[in-house]
Amino acid sequence: MANQQLKQGFLGRALDGIERVGNKLPDPAMLFLMLMFIVWALSALLSGFSFETIDPRTQAPIVVSNLMSAEALTHFLMNMVPTFTSFAPLGVVLVAMLGVGVAEHSGFINTALKQMLKVTPAKFLTPAVVLVGIISHTATDAGYVVVIPLAGVIFFAVGRHPLAGIAAAFAGVSGGFCANFIPSGIDPLLQSFTQSAAQIVDPTIQVNPLNNWFFAASSCIPIVLVIWYLTDKILEPRLQRTHRVNNDEVDVPAMNEVTDKELKAFRIASIVMMAAIVGFFALALPESSTLRDANGSLTSFSAPLMKSIVPLIFIFFLLPGLVYGYLTGAFTKTADVVAAMSKSMSGMAHYIVMAFFCAQFVAAFSQSNLGALIAVEGADLLKAMNLPAEVTVIGMVFLVAFVNLFVGSSSAKWALIGPVLVPMLMQLNISPDLSQAAYRIGDSSSNIVTPLMPYFPLVVVYCQRYVKNIGIGTLISMMLPFSISLIAIWSTWLLVYWGLGLPLGLGASYSYGL
Repeated sequence: MANQQLKQGFLGRALDGIERVGNKLPDPAMLFLMLMFIVWALSALLSGFSFETIDPRTQAPIVVSNLMSAEALTHFLMNMVPTFTSFAPLGVVLVAMLGVGVAEHSGFINTALKQMLKVTPAKFLTPAVVLVGIISHTATDAGYVVVIPLAGVIFFAVGRHPLAGIAAAFAGVSGGFCANFIPSGIDPLLQSFTQSAAQIVDPTIQVNPLNNWFFAASSCIPIVLVIWYLTDKILEPRLQRTHRVNNDEVDVPAMNEVTDKELKAFRIASIVMMAAIVGFFALALPESSTLRDANGSLTSFSAPLMKSIVPLIFIFFLLPGLVYGYLTGAFTKTADVVAAMSKSMSGMAHYIVMAFFCAQFVAAFSQSNLGALIAVEGADLLKAMNLPAEVTVIGMVFLVAFVNLFVGSSSAKWALIGPVLVPMLMQLNISPDLSQAAYRIGDSSSNIVTPLMPYFPLVVVYCQRYVKNIGIGTLISMMLPFSISLIAIWSTWLLVYWGLGLPLGLGASYSYGL
């Protein structure tokens, strides 16, 4: 008992220290601005050097672009507005929140949560939230704008710390990004890069789009268990001690009993919502559906269905919100609906400011080629170490997790380091399928601790709804135990899975015969 208290005390002090240091950083908006200037300075400094590092995308040496040249600064000024307006997470968040705002302020979501809590045992609330977060990957970025904020509301409604709910959902949505028992667009996206990288060594090799499906599905088990344990046993007790929620200032509807009028309205609104979903998928099922891509797929990233996910979130929340609002009297005129949308947007004001500076930084980092240099140099270093197969695979996980702190895009990272690592591991008799599985672990595990991840500032905004003085450091200190544990447990899971010879996915193997 004494040793356990000592460990908890040490862990608590370490996390408190990380939080204090992290919260001394500037506001996220200013942090992105400062990082952009740092990238500019580094690009000017390194542009004078010649690098032998080959960019696998172009087969030419990587050249760092000087962003402080007259041409680059002119380009920056000309494209400042388009860079902001084309920043993908901004549109995702704002459009989805318009529909969610109507559903929330009409009372539909509040009633839905009350009904859900009636059938969900309290002790299984955390794993339920995590599992829903993992499943949300099927609908691209829906988890960030729907699951994470609702998790905070659910925890608050049952008297638990809302930040614990947000953290659990964030860990499931982002930390468990590459795990899912439902195939999604991420599978064929990664497979396409894996196959092209493998064909550098073997031009005839083919990689199945679902080559990691079984492993990704099985990974849900350790991910849910580790996040469940850390949330309930480590994080929430610490939050109860250190971050008190001011209930009087929280703008969340009270969870009172559902009236007969509300219950009737909820049933009708739910029927409307389900009818809309069923009707839409009836349009998607025919092989001639315009919602399919050129190859007939509904789940590829190029499929119109996948590109319509955010508008669908808007519609599928708007419709039941309107029906519920008018049936209960929460909405009596169209101005009430617009007011609900406006109220939802007002809560996004801070995020919009952060998104402006984040967009400029991300664009500068990409244009400078510094991310490509970091990724490929790291892959070359791992290759030069010439470690045993198992150690190399785990080393790859840690390398990807490190690179992920700087290059957030899953496809961009794999396009950079895949052509180096996949052929290298094939020389060690390790299949492209296994290399991709290792990549997925590293790509997910560090998402939740890097402020450079585009949705990270949004999660800070969600937390500030309940505790005003939340900053970057607070969120990092909350999520760091999840990140470290996910890397360790998930990597171990891969080694055990590999050792048992369980199938990674369809048409997949562990070894590559030279």
